[in-house]
Order: sequence, then structure tokens, then C-alpha cells
Amino acid sequence: MDYRVMKENDLFLLTDKSGNIPENHTYGLGLYTKDTRFLSRWDIRINGKDPILLSSDADQNHLTTILLTNPHMEEEGELILWRESIQIKRKRFIYDDVLYEELSVKNYYPKPVSFELEMEVDADFQDMFIVRGFQTGKVGHRTGQSLENNTLSLAYKGADEINRYTHITWDKEAKRAEDNHVTFHFSLKHNQEDRIIITVVPQIGEQRKQEILPFEKALEKLTSSYKEWEEKVPTIQTDYKPLESLVKRGITDLRVLLTDVGYGQFPVAGLPWFGVPFGRDSLIAALQMLPFNSEIAKGTLITMAHYQGENKDAWRDEQPGKIMHEIRFGELANTNQIPFTPYYGTVDATPLFLVLLVEYVKWTGDYEIIGQLQKNIDAALKWINEYGDRDGDLFLEYHQESSKGIANQGWKDSGDSIVHRSGDYADTPIALSEVQGYVYQAKTGLADIYEAVGRVEEATVLRGEAKALQEKFDHEFWMDDVSFYAIALDGNKQQVGTITSNPGHLLMSGMLSSERVEAVTKTLLSSKMFSGYGIRTMGENEAGYNPMSYHDGSIWPHDNSLIVLGLSKVGKQEEANEVIQGLIDASAHFEYDRLPELFCGYSKEQWKPVLYPVACSPQAWAAGTPLLFVQSILGMFPDSTKKQIHIRPHLLPSMNVLSLEGIKVGNGKLSLIVRRENDKVTMNITENTTGYKIVTR
Repeated sequence: MDYRVMKENDLFLLTDKSGNIPENHTYGLGLYTKDTRFLSRWDIRINGKDPILLSSDADQNHLTTILLTNPHMEEEGELILWRESIQIKRKRFIYDDVLYEELSVKNYYPKPVSFELEMEVDADFQDMFIVRGFQTGKVGHRTGQSLENNTLSLAYKGADEINRYTHITWDKEAKRAEDNHVTFHFSLKHNQEDRIIITVVPQIGEQRKQEILPFEKALEKLTSSYKEWEEKVPTIQTDYKPLESLVKRGITDLRVLLTDVGYGQFPVAGLPWFGVPFGRDSLIAALQMLPFNSEIAKGTLITMAHYQGENKDAWRDEQPGKIMHEIRFGELANTNQIPFTPYYGTVDATPLFLVLLVEYVKWTGDYEIIGQLQKNIDAALKWINEYGDRDGDLFLEYHQESSKGIANQGWKDSGDSIVHRSGDYADTPIALSEVQGYVYQAKTGLADIYEAVGRVEEATVLRGEAKALQEKFDHEFWMDDVSFYAIALDGNKQQVGTITSNPGHLLMSGMLSSERVEAVTKTLLSSKMFSGYGIRTMGENEAGYNPMSYHDGSIWPHDNSLIVLGLSKVGKQEEANEVIQGLIDASAHFEYDRLPELFCGYSKEQWKPVLYPVACSPQAWAAGTPLLFVQSILGMFPDSTKKQIHIRPHLLPSMNVLSLEGIKVGNGKLSLIVRRENDKVTMNITENTTGYKIVTR
């Protein structure tokens, strides 16, 4: 990555590797909250010169450390500062909506030295949509700035009539402070060190933050919160360290992506640009996290329920019962210049809301949430059956109504992602294959839960609807000539026959016959689809195939993770492990051994894994992918309706032991160790306080 990003709750900082925010940087660097940029410039210079970058470490998501030094400085033959005399260290983090930076300097020159360190700051208060070039519109204006008590305050009044401020404070007396420049003088003996603590506080409205914790205290509290997070998740150990490190990286990344807007913690989509509630992304990431922290699923469900659609509003692609796609909080959203307040242009978030609810209950036995969200469940089902099925053909379809909305409203939401074998783009309304699987999974899962609590008639209705969908889907989407499912039906009910990864999600739905499972698995693991590093979004040599594209040949870890989970669920453990191994191999080629949002679809024989140029990192459902790897390797599927935990472990070829301690199921915990000795796999349950029976399928 050519940038450094950090986030805590709703505040995130995006800088270059030196920790600076150069003015008018093409990538939109800055300090953001509520979709507004509160710092658009933040540079430091030593004696007027740019420091030299030595090291930029963002291995710890909550803390970035950047090491810089001075260039050689002479003036008319007189030495000003010998090269690499001064170590400049920038140590920064975010806590309680405050950005902290410790800017320390140390003299390594043999004699005393004097120098100046200058900080230049500014804030343009631009809406994120303007920063990224997606939108123009009516905006506000700067209303001045003030300097008082070592604090520079920058002010702005938006077109939404909201005043916004940026307060930058420093704890060392400045030599001079004028305009947007603050200069500090240092005189250091050999080996002497000094520091400045800088805080940056965004303010929206007139209520200014009263208490700002000291640097050390704030860092201690932030670090403690990370330790508490790690203590909540099961402990994983394996002799195959690449998987273990990938899981631990995913858990840490998911922590930094957590946000709470008042209804419990949930994962935002990804950094830097998608640190907001996203229906599809947040729901899938929470689903991936179920084996490790099911509380996040509850927070996600309640948050999505709060924003569930209530009205028919074409501007927002909203209908009653629909789960949102994305919400924004900036100036353009507040003035209704963009429809993201929230925007509902997604066809899959509503059934995924129900899928997550079902899986959450099956993991936890928390039946109270059914009563708590019953109105939301009923509204979601009504939307699926009425508004989502626009023509009554049993299929869930999408069609953009908003003039500033999204055309393709499945997870492959780029404009070129639904393409016929001829190369022509499909016309809407479009019914996507995987979405029908989500509906089937939601309805059959809810039927299981309703039966468990004695609501037999409602369960029978849901099963009947699911059965009718299953039969019609198989008839309309199956393509005999290639023994695979179409990605979609277009507006003319014609199959969109391009070979893609979308039908792979059907494996986890339970709606495929054993014959279809075999055929789908064979295609997904063929060289056409499987690159050696993962399953491509589109098959090689299809008309729309491009290994560098966003959705038409690239590899998305989350897409693979749902396929892997499905393969495990239907007993295709060897195939699941082959995909898992490919993605683990790929991760070794990315920074911090982290799976990115996506990477290019070149085969192992062609290239090493190639990062997609603007992939989010970290990104929630990429971070959650290795967590589903563990569930899939274990073949672990709890079912609170039957008080059972189905487990069928199948270790990776390079793995001989896998242990998990403290998996929360029901009201208890499960711990186990799986070992391979002499080609025989054994499982030892070391703890089971769940009250559930272990079923080894």
C-alpha cells in the first residue's frame, strides 16, 4: 500500500507512508468522520525541508509508528545539519474521537544541534463524495480560523447549515504560529530527546469536546480494548502457521473495522472509503465471524433492523421491509443531493439479513431476538414476496429507480458485471442466481426455528414457498450445454449464461440436488474458474473475462469463503481445502500477510498474486474469510433447533493439528483438538458446556 490508514469507531486517518497529508493528493488523503474531511493538509518539515522516510509500520492496526530523518543541510559551505543526525518519530493512534500524535526528535550527532520543526495544517471540510470525484453540488464555505492557547481552530459552515470545526492542539510552546504554520525550535545535546504531543479533534455542531485524555492514558485504554477483544474470541493453534497468522490478522482487522451507531457493534465494509454501515458487507462479515464472536452478528442485525425501509421512495430505491445498502452522513447527504440517507439499492441485503438471523440463532440459541425483531422479519419476508418479486415469478429481482443510484444491485455491482456470453450487458430487471439461494436458505432456516418454537403453520408456509422457488429455479437457471447455472435471468427472462462464481453461493443454501452439487463443484474447481490462488469471479475465456477487472475475472476472498463454506456443508471437504490452500498461498504475497478485498485473476502459472489497484485493505469480508476457513476445515455447523453440533474435520494436507479453545455455542463453550497421525484424523473434545450433542457426520 502507498498509504497508511487507521480507524477507531467513526474517525479515520488516511496519510502517505511518511504520515503526511499533502494538499490535493490524488487519493484523497485526510482525516475523516461522518463523511467529511477535517484535515486536508498535514505536513512536517525540518528546517524547511521534507524529512527522509526510514520506516513506516502499520502492522498494529490501532497504532502507527513512522521513522524519519533529516537530509544533509549546508548553506554556502556552512554545515547546518549533518545528514541523518536527527531521528524523527511519529507515533499516532485514535481514541474517543481524538487523533493523537507523539512527534519525538532525538539528536544522534556528536555535538549539540539546533533546528526547527514546522507543521503545516489545513482543512477543506469537503464531503467524501466530492473528494473522490463522484459528485459535485452545492456546498458551504470556510468561516475563518482562530489561534488561542496552543490551539488552532478551523471553521466551516455547510450547505446543510451545520457548523464544522477542526481543533489542532500542541503541548510545547511554539516559536511562531501564523496562518496554518506552526514552528517549534529544538536545541538538543548529543543523544538528547524531546517531543510534542499533538491532538486533532473534529467537531460537528456547537458542542465542543470537553475532556481529552492524556496521550499515555488514551493509548493505554485503546490497547486494553484490543486485548479485551482478543480475549473474547476463541484461541486457535495449529502447526500450520500461515493459517494461524491469517486468522489472527483477520481478527485484528475486524476489530479496527467495528463501529457502533447506537445499536451494538457491527463491522463497516472497509478502509479507507467504506467505513460506514453497509447492508450486504456488514451482514456477510458478521456471518463469517459467528464461530469467533457471535455478539457482532446481534449488533449487526439490530443496526440493520433500525434502518429497515418503511416507505416507497424511488430516489432512495426504498420500499417497506427492504434492508439498506449504505448510509452516509455528510453535507451532500444531509442536503439530499445524494440518496444515501440511507440508500436501499441492493437486492441481496434483505434475504442476507434473514440468513444471518437464522445462523445467529442456530449458533447461539438466542430465540429472544426472534421476538425482538419479529416485525422486521415479517417486513423482510413481505418485501421478498411482493416488492422484490416485481412480476410474481417467484424470483427476487432488482431494477434501479434512483437517478443517482446503482445499476447492478447484487454484490457484483459494477456496471459491466452482468454480461451475456455475447458480450452484451443484461437489461434489468435482473434476477441473480445466488440471491435466490439466499432466499431459499432464509425461508428454510426460519422454518426450522419456527418449528422449534411451535409455530408449525408459519413454518409450513415458508417451506412451501422455498420448495416452489427451488423447483422453478432449477428449471429456469440450469444450463444443460455447460452443466452449470446461469448467473442471472435478464429483463426478458433470458439466461445470462456467462460462467461466474455466483452459483457457487448456492452450495451453502441447501437447495441443490446431489447431482447439481457435483456439477457446480466440478466447474468451480476447473482451470477455467480456479486460478490456483482462488476461484475467479468469471471464467477464463468468457466474453467478459478480464483478470484485471473488478468483477469479471478477479478473485474476491469473501466470494471464495462463501463457496468454501458451502463446499464444506455439502461434504466436499477436499475441494474446500484446495480453495483454502490457494488463498493462503496468495496471502503470503500481500502486505502483512493480509487478504485484500480482491486481487487479479491470473493463474499460478502466469504470475504471482497481483493486487487490484484500489482494493480496500483492511476490508471486513476479506478479514472474515480465514475465520470461515476454520469453520469449513472443521466442518462445523451448530443447530440450536436440534441441540446438535455437526462436526466433520478435514485438515489441510500441510496441517497435522488444529485446536480451538472457547468456541461459544448456545449458552456454553466448546473446545477441541483435531490431530492427524499416520494418515488418520482424530478429534478430542476437551470442553463441552453447550448442552448440545456432538454429531460427527
